[in-house]
Amino acid sequence: MRYKGPLPKRVTGRFNAWMVGLRASPRWGRWVSGRLTVVTYTGRRSGRTFSTPVSYRRAADGVTIAVALPERKLWWRNFTGEGWPISLDLDGAERTGHAVARVDGKGRVTISVRLDHPPAASSR
Repeated sequence: MRYKGPLPKRVTGRFNAWMVGLRASPRWGRWVSGRLTVVTYTGRRSGRTFSTPVSYRRAADGVTIAVALPERKLWWRNFTGEGWPISLDLDGAERTGHAVARVDGKGRVTISVRLDHPPAASSR
């Protein structure tokens, strides 16, 4: 029988560190930053802050994150129900928003993020 639980932390930790490094790379970062971002959120039960790299699609005032292998991951469950606050690194700036996870009939998980409006630039 195949293991269906969460991926071991040592595996995900190494992979996530590699992806964040790739995104920050002067050579490759400009190509992957349009599809890869780092999301930061506070765990609902633990109260701890977590960051994880994810692929995303951007729309006018929102972001869509398709969770790969959702049955093996736990982080997206923080955004079920009414959703939860989230921040994302987009275009070199931290943006905040409200994320809601939805599971479709086939078990696929999509997180929709409604971005907060950026602060207005001050004029002098």
